[in-house]
Amino acid sequence: MSIMADDLLSSTSMLRMAYNFLTGNAYLRRKKFKEKKKLISIVFPLSDLVFACGAIPVFPIRMEKFEVKNFLKALGSITNLFGWKNTTKFLGFLKKLDIKNINTTIDQAIDDILDTVNEKYNQMYDLGVESGISTDFCYGIKSLFGMHVSKGKNVDANFNFTIRCSAWNKYIESLKTIDNNAKQIWIDVPPRNIGNALEILTNNLSNALRDLEDITGESCSDNDLRNQFNIRNQICKHYKTITYEISSSDFYPCNSSTFAELLALLSMSFQDCNSNAKRYLDNISSLVDEMRNRIRKGIGTDVTGMERILITPMFGGWEPKTSFIMEELGGRAIYNDWEILGYLEEISFSNNSNPIEDYARFIFNAYNNYVGCDNETLTDSYLRIAKKLNVDGVIFNQLFGCHSISNCYKLLRDKLRKEEIPSTALTFNKIGENVEQVKTRLGAFMEMFR
Repeated sequence: MSIMADDLLSSTSMLRMAYNFLTGNAYLRRKKFKEKKKLISIVFPLSDLVFACGAIPVFPIRMEKFEVKNFLKALGSITNLFGWKNTTKFLGFLKKLDIKNINTTIDQAIDDILDTVNEKYNQMYDLGVESGISTDFCYGIKSLFGMHVSKGKNVDANFNFTIRCSAWNKYIESLKTIDNNAKQIWIDVPPRNIGNALEILTNNLSNALRDLEDITGESCSDNDLRNQFNIRNQICKHYKTITYEISSSDFYPCNSSTFAELLALLSMSFQDCNSNAKRYLDNISSLVDEMRNRIRKGIGTDVTGMERILITPMFGGWEPKTSFIMEELGGRAIYNDWEILGYLEEISFSNNSNPIEDYARFIFNAYNNYVGCDNETLTDSYLRIAKKLNVDGVIFNQLFGCHSISNCYKLLRDKLRKEEIPSTALTFNKIGENVEQVKTRLGAFMEMFR
């Protein structure tokens, strides 16, 4: 019997969030063709202007069809009839009957979800390479290019921000080579907050907003922006509750590997909020309530004595089996990239302020105090969050082909050492490669705590 399946089926909100992530193809088709909504490809969790303009942001892999469709189709039909809470109760009841064929089917479907997502990412990576993306780029860029080759024709625009990574900026330029009619909307962020940088960014955001209005044919008011900022701030508040309050507890509402997979799901789905910010807010709010209730009732797993290990960065690609290996070794994996990069900070705004300028300040804060224009600032951000999370160690994920983040490990290691936080680095090229090497490296690292 799959522990992951047991945990997932006992959490209505987690199952619903996973379902919304995986059924993006059908949801987005309905939005595009029946409701005539405009689809906008986004990568970073900065979809607020898109939502405010009435368009639909989409992290492009969610336009793919995942091969667990029979289970998902059945799940969707049941929930349409009985609702999500009754569906999870029903599936949980079936598992408790301990009927072998039913249990095997449910367990296999849940396990297949994880494998299918990973396989799809690798397919997009292969497609990116086959389509001519530079082999010098990292896994994340290669797979993103493949996603746009595969489904880029379905979006009306590619909405991107420039960042400190030169390879990334070359990648968004390369999107022009893909044969589709998607408009390229790029927001150039000045590298440092000096002089009139805030004014420049505010102007660039205003231009991007006008481009989105031209695409949707709808005007975006200041109140539309403020309403979206309020939704985002609430989502980030709940997200932080999970990463700080719940993850720091010695009693989890599930087993540690399931919790790590939840953090991974949050990281992937937060990028576009599963294309529906209000629904996402409802899901993550309910998820927090469910987790607190389970902990209060003593339903879950005692994780006392399991070392808390921050694994980062993961947004450019990482080995998903790491969390399961960590659990076998007596540790618990923590993923928290969006907090490290400053994207979970609150957008400060008021009814009397200019919301575009408020948004520009929020982005400047992330870029200058978290992401950084230099390795000193970036490593300070890693260190700050590691200390705030009170982790026992840090696993730094060095991506092949990453020339802007992976090369900062030595500096980070020295800073962690001064704080007496153990660390090690794992090399990553593609999901599923070198899993045995990962086991060996993690095994040696975890021996430090024994």
